[in-house]
Amino acid sequence: MAPSTRTSVRYSTYSMTPTVLTSDSATAEIRDIEKGLDRMENKALSQQRVVLNEEKTAYFSKLALGAKLERALDRRMSSQDAVMRKRPRATSEAVLSEKEKA
Repeated sequence: MAPSTRTSVRYSTYSMTPTVLTSDSATAEIRDIEKGLDRMENKALSQQRVVLNEEKTAYFSKLALGAKLERALDRRMSSQDAVMRKRPRATSEAVLSEKEKA
């Protein structure tokens, strides 16, 4: 193989710096979104938030699960009212006669 006649120096393509810079319009749009989110946050309500401990969280999750189960059972049983009727007693002769017919 012949030696290269190339005179330029070849550099690695790996670089830690980004090759594509964000444009001014993209940066401005990001700032506009950030300002909008800051305006939407209500500082007074943020201070009123309650942080529950694990015991209270477990209690409320069990309470919520019980309420969901109650609602599901109410929906399931609401349209299934059973009507109890007396069934005629089947005699063994009737069962035998059906087998003979077949």
